[in-house]
Amino acid sequence: MINFEEELKKFQPSLEVEEAEESIYSRDLTDMTDILLEMMKEKNSGK
Repeated sequence: MINFEEELKKFQPSLEVEEAEESIYSRDLTDMTDILLEMMKEKNSGK
């Protein structure tokens, strides 16, 4: 059974939307598009 008092003690509120967006957008993550662009550059420069 869930002990609600214990769960409430562990609770940490989530980030506000603006804070979450800032955190997400401030990271420079490589995505599939970046990988494909790099592969195309390498292929074209090898000609």
